[in-house]
Amino acid sequence: MWNLGVAFAVHSNVGFWPLSYHSDLKRIPMKFNHVGIPTLEKFEGEIDLPHLKMTVSDHENNPFGIQWQRYWKDAPYPELVKSVPHVAFEVSDLDDALKGQKIIIQPNSPSDGLTVAFIEVNGVPVELMQYDKNT
Repeated sequence: MWNLGVAFAVHSNVGFWPLSYHSDLKRIPMKFNHVGIPTLEKFEGEIDLPHLKMTVSDHENNPFGIQWQRYWKDAPYPELVKSVPHVAFEVSDLDDALKGQKIIIQPNSPSDGLTVAFIEVNGVPVELMQYDKNT
């Protein structure tokens, strides 16, 4: 069983969590968005995303931001992302947040007004999300 306690703590009252410290010790403010949990099984409320080659659940239908994710056979993502749960955080400056990080999925736009990237932290995928300020 996965221990999701840290993600829940961040979601509950903390609001922002320091991702890392750059050489200038600048903190990167982050806001919890969801926990993505890969599965091979079907789940309630499936949402197919053909352009991403995956099926997800709505992370906003529960107070903890849990999102089930089933990757399609030809999904072009690292095995780490397809097999290990990740936590996702919103950042105001994705480029800045990625500095010095081990990027495993380059910045891309899965939907209008949103840019995401995945990094690896201590062997676990972390999704960083930046919403367009104009949307």
